[in-house]
Amino acid sequence: MTTTTSPAEDLLPGLHAVLGSRYGALDDLTPVRLSSGASRTTWLLPGTGSRPTLFLQQERPGGVPGQSGQVAEIAAIRAARAAGVAAPVVVASSIDEGAPTDLGEFVLVEGLPGRSDPAPLLTEDGFAGARERFAAQVGELLARLHTIGTEHLPEVPTTDPLEFYRDLLDDLGEPHPALEVALAWLVAHRPAPVATPVLVHGDFRVGNLMYDETGLRGVLDWEITHLGDPSEDLGWLCVPSWRFGGAGRAGGVASVHDVLAAYRAAGGRAEVTAERVRWWEVFGTFKWAVICIMQAAAHIDGSERSVELAVLGRRTASVERDLLDLIGAADPAPFEDTEPDGDPGPHDAPDAVGLVGAVREHLAEAVLPELTGRTGYLTRVCLRALATAERELRFGALLAARHRDRLAGVGSADDAALARAIRSGDLDYDQALELVVELVADKLRVSDPRRLSSGNMAWD
Repeated sequence: MTTTTSPAEDLLPGLHAVLGSRYGALDDLTPVRLSSGASRTTWLLPGTGSRPTLFLQQERPGGVPGQSGQVAEIAAIRAARAAGVAAPVVVASSIDEGAPTDLGEFVLVEGLPGRSDPAPLLTEDGFAGARERFAAQVGELLARLHTIGTEHLPEVPTTDPLEFYRDLLDDLGEPHPALEVALAWLVAHRPAPVATPVLVHGDFRVGNLMYDETGLRGVLDWEITHLGDPSEDLGWLCVPSWRFGGAGRAGGVASVHDVLAAYRAAGGRAEVTAERVRWWEVFGTFKWAVICIMQAAAHIDGSERSVELAVLGRRTASVERDLLDLIGAADPAPFEDTEPDGDPGPHDAPDAVGLVGAVREHLAEAVLPELTGRTGYLTRVCLRALATAERELRFGALLAARHRDRLAGVGSADDAALARAIRSGDLDYDQALELVVELVADKLRVSDPRRLSSGNMAWD
């Protein structure tokens, strides 16, 4: 008989080697898999009376572009803690002498108090006080971070994020004309570089901020920290995807101007202005679109097969719609979603649309109510994938024909040729913007029809 172990059980030998001398007996150690991030898989190690809650983060197979490296990450965390920024205590990492190899590239940290899920912070009455304090606490926290002396952080890299993510988009080999229009806007409107780069968290957003009823308790996930423009952190917090439906531009919670006022009052850098933050918000949205493509690529190339990553690839169109809203594009023209005529072939009823719909309905009505935790979450991801596939089966041929006509109208053979024409400037910017509005709208008619109308992107 062949026996197999679960992924959680595979971690136990390495965890015992790392934690045994620090915390004693670990018979009750049960790792719980959390959702995958852009660069890491995260495991929760629930605490006991003698052991705090711990989090194990493992690098994705093959590595992920954009990380600063564990030496820089740990140096930044320790510098932040010394400056009064609540960051996790690093317990162990794969750069430690004698670190177990069966955990791969990893960082193990103690948990911070509070919670990180966005919904309660945005909606629950019990966190009204945290919402009221959010702008002041975020402003003060970022001011502390951005005034840390960098002379003792030689390990932390200085990066040009726009150049990095433009090159990453090219390396991924998946042309996106809408991202080329956004890139042209970013190049044309880029502010002058800051005279002195500062320590930037790099992933400062709701979801990486720990909070409780009293407000913010700390900042997680420092793996893409670097030296750069301090406006980058606030711009990333404002990215529409990180507002989670909230009305406030800063994380869905607060006004940008209130955060900036608190930042200045706490001694933050004078270069951080509303105008610079807006540019970094547009850049951050571009960056998130590239990351969505990168995540899906990990599934497609087989390095990490995951329905979660696969569905994230189709989210790119929603992020592109955010970008178009941010740079002032118009809404798409009305379009009647009528079913195209077509030969269903020699197949018996129901057709493919009906079959996918039947499976989706069964999962939603009979299976999902019985599930909880990560299994329930992934089932909801599967439902989204099935709904997308159902709409593509219904309208895909019609939308593909519309897209061929659209490309022919500007003399482009395919999306790659259109993207090159936009990047080179051979296609007029205004003409390209009008064209990609319709292109993104057709993608959204399949991936997320709710996003066909633009959101409220007025700068507060």
